[in-house]
Amino acid sequence: MSFRSARLTSLLSVSAIALALAGYTTLHRGAEASKHVPASAREELLLKTVLAGLSTAHYEPEKLDDAFAGRVYSLYMKGLYKSRRFLLKDDIAQLDRQKNQIDDQVRAGSEEFYTLATRLYTARVKEVHQYCDEILKQPFDFTKDESVELDDDKVAYAASPTESREHWRKYLKYQVMAQLADLIAAQERAKNPEVAKAEKKAEAADRATESPLADTPDADDDATESAEVPASEVKNKTMAQLEADARAKVGKLYTDLFRRMSQQSASDMFSLYVNAITNTYDPHTEYFPPKDKANFDIQMTGRLEGIGATLQERDGEIKVADIVPGSPSYRQGELKSGDVILRVAQGKKEPVSIEGMRLDDAILLIRGKKGTEVRLTIRKPDNSQKVISIIRDLVVIQETYAQSAVIEQKDGKKIGYLRLPSFYADFSRSGGRNSGEDVRKEVEKLSAEKVDGIVLDLRNNGGGSLSDAVEMSGLFIPQGPIVQVKASGGRTDVLPDRDSRVQYAGPLVVMVNSYSASASEILAAAMQDYKRAVIVGSTTTYGKGTVQRIFDLDDALGSEYNAVKPFGSLKLTTQKFYRINGGATQLRGVTPDVVLPDMYAYLDQGEKETAYPLAWDEIRPAPYEAWRQPVPVAKVKAASTARVAKNDEFRTIDDIAKRLKKQADNTVRSLKLADYQKEQAAAKADNKRYEELEKSMPTLAVRQLAADRAAIAKDSVQVARADNFTKKLKKDVYLQEAVNIVRDL
Repeated sequence: MSFRSARLTSLLSVSAIALALAGYTTLHRGAEASKHVPASAREELLLKTVLAGLSTAHYEPEKLDDAFAGRVYSLYMKGLYKSRRFLLKDDIAQLDRQKNQIDDQVRAGSEEFYTLATRLYTARVKEVHQYCDEILKQPFDFTKDESVELDDDKVAYAASPTESREHWRKYLKYQVMAQLADLIAAQERAKNPEVAKAEKKAEAADRATESPLADTPDADDDATESAEVPASEVKNKTMAQLEADARAKVGKLYTDLFRRMSQQSASDMFSLYVNAITNTYDPHTEYFPPKDKANFDIQMTGRLEGIGATLQERDGEIKVADIVPGSPSYRQGELKSGDVILRVAQGKKEPVSIEGMRLDDAILLIRGKKGTEVRLTIRKPDNSQKVISIIRDLVVIQETYAQSAVIEQKDGKKIGYLRLPSFYADFSRSGGRNSGEDVRKEVEKLSAEKVDGIVLDLRNNGGGSLSDAVEMSGLFIPQGPIVQVKASGGRTDVLPDRDSRVQYAGPLVVMVNSYSASASEILAAAMQDYKRAVIVGSTTTYGKGTVQRIFDLDDALGSEYNAVKPFGSLKLTTQKFYRINGGATQLRGVTPDVVLPDMYAYLDQGEKETAYPLAWDEIRPAPYEAWRQPVPVAKVKAASTARVAKNDEFRTIDDIAKRLKKQADNTVRSLKLADYQKEQAAAKADNKRYEELEKSMPTLAVRQLAADRAAIAKDSVQVARADNFTKKLKKDVYLQEAVNIVRDL
């Protein structure tokens, strides 16, 4: 999909905007007047502007009727965090009475339903917080025959506060049981320090391969998190003491959770409601508040202006989790992992305390324009305080970009490996990188290494720039259509590769999985339709066959509305794309030529599992000629099937996949500690079996490209990053089979 930004007014008629914004000409003008504009007036204006965009520019505009209202109602209630565990039947009865009025309210810009839902939800959250604290003061009996439903969609609304409290007692009991099992396991490790040492070493190796995101929140934000427990804290404790510790840990986690919930701004809550409206059109039509749009741009470009630190919020404090190599923080040298940021000052201005502040709000203060100064008051682990001055700069997240390696075979053959995490692009044309050009360069370098085949890895690649997908496809074929794009009016455009050159003509394997989506599916489908490559992976790809454009809502509003800007952006589905054979990838995705066992193979996932996706259909095929030497799919598939059948690791993966499916289907869990420990032991045994098999499996001889190694030889940080990249590939069973398939070709 293409996320190229556009002006909303280029698609919306002047009359549509005028109609949507009628009655707002009396709003105060000028930035200073913004604090005098009522929030309700701003929200009403936002609703009408978003609705104008949806009604005029979406691929399949919705009819605003009771059916639409029901979809909005369903999505909004689902979007409220654990609403079925918070709200009571009486609350739902009140909301149900307004359910069929939502379409009329949205059309009028009214927030009556939203206001009522927010008031009821906020009140219930406060009540639940209070009795959660009370529940966690008393010990739990983990020998009683009780169970809890873990799937929030299956939880019935409580008829009374007493029934709600009982729901939460069981839910918290499960959380405490999980923590207690961890503490007991830690106690057992304390009695066997050699085992503990080996486990810790393995975990450290895993963490070393993770990729940081600059000036962004740590991804771990779950109330049920667990952490490594020092052996000294549990070695000599009784079961009663361990249970008390487990309750204390859960209490602390939920205190943090409720505090974060209480810090949600009115704007955040309203954005949730607006997105319940946009998502009724399709899952990828979204409203972005200004700060969310900034994060989206970072994901698309792999760049930001800031200091280059990964931050996390713990216990009301903003802590540095990691420093991005080569970033301003890295170069300055004084900010370290584990430091707590207390205050933030812009240059010589007065510092602002961020203690107790929401993480995303703190990040907004710390990020800033290249060349500007930010002064951080930090507390070191030894409790000493220090003021650190950092000049913000462009931070590049290298893990965003395409990377290559060479896999050397015992017989002297060399297989090229090219990993593409996303179809990134610099839509603003501000000097950033584009994935199409980067992949071209990587293929060029692999060709210079005289590789005998290439594996293009699109696993977990969620897509991005449509034009870059077209450009990449053209590297492997002479010329011809790559994808067909259909607009809402029925017009179909064929996007071709017009360059007759073939940059790489050798054996090609494309790796995908169930999280390969959108632009990844375009590239895989084109290579499959041209019979140019063998597609290898999960049962099917994600199944996202729609194109989005991002519109700046501020562009739709003249300067007379400056008092209520910024509004953010609207991501709209404006087109669907189709394979050159005429079939859509929407819902059905791309079925690989060679399907390999996958841990998530039996779970329901993909576009078809989302709410209100656009339908699958097909159009007339585009004329094209297959590759001059079509890949022998049947022969390759037979050879791979024979190898996989003999591979113990793939058999184990299939066993684990079946266990995951069984667990996913059984959402009711026992609250007996012995039952929980038995389940965990079975899972650990599976994982241990897989780890042992992984150790015994052959290791791929993976090395960095000679040109890349020479370019970074004097940069130890870059060398370490490259070594981590190649290290992760050496024991990748899927890559090993992909290499075997390249050799079959």
